[in-house]
Amino acid sequence: MKKFSFILMLLALMLFIAACGSDDEGSTGGDSGESSEGETYTVGIDTTYPPFEFEEDGEYTGIDIDLINAIADNQGFDIEFSAMDFGGIIPAMQAGQLDVAIAGMSITEDRKEIVDFSDPYFEAGISLVVNEDNNDITSLEDLEGKTVVVKSGTTGADFARENQEEYGFEITQLDDSPAMFQEVSNGNADVLFEDYPVIAYAIAESDLDLKVVGDRLTGDEYGIAVLKGENADLLDQINAGLQELRDSGEYDEILNKYIAE
Repeated sequence: MKKFSFILMLLALMLFIAACGSDDEGSTGGDSGESSEGETYTVGIDTTYPPFEFEEDGEYTGIDIDLINAIADNQGFDIEFSAMDFGGIIPAMQAGQLDVAIAGMSITEDRKEIVDFSDPYFEAGISLVVNEDNNDITSLEDLEGKTVVVKSGTTGADFARENQEEYGFEITQLDDSPAMFQEVSNGNADVLFEDYPVIAYAIAESDLDLKVVGDRLTGDEYGIAVLKGENADLLDQINAGLQELRDSGEYDEILNKYIAE
């Protein structure tokens, strides 16, 4: 009987060791070994932001669209676009509705508390914009008692709030760039704050009654974002793809397609 019990115990021990070995094999590599190749990711965009993102003939186009498509092709993953107001993009990421955001999004310390950014892919900067007939406003010092219109959720809106008390202007917030441009063009507001490449493109392409005055007010850089602490492997691939596009010259081709230097 003792011999039989010993054999049963030995068999149980062998089964236990085999089970542990199987578990170890199944966990090899963990998350750090995962690849994004073949995966499909949802990308948040704001299509009221030419030349970076806009809709033409029913298709999404622009610098950001071409860039993320090229990165996805280079790195072997697929993407689906989800268009929304800029101010809703980070909340949508927090709600798990988006995996990635590329929307002319400036890299800021506040945003870095919520998202992880890729390497910078564009140098922008906020400009002061007035009606083309306005010759009285050329700098922030001329804004006392004036109305400044900004786009909700942007660095332009942040800049306005940070400088409102010092320069004594009123702020109006709107949800999209075209409405903001129209406010100043129609004389309903005195000034708008907008990223230089965006407003320069809008004035050239849409014949707006606007002009840029003074030097750029900031030196912002754009980045591609994923939710903080999530999709680290995907962010690595985005950075790798971006660098390969720079090295091959395709990055410059994309920029030159929309912005003539």
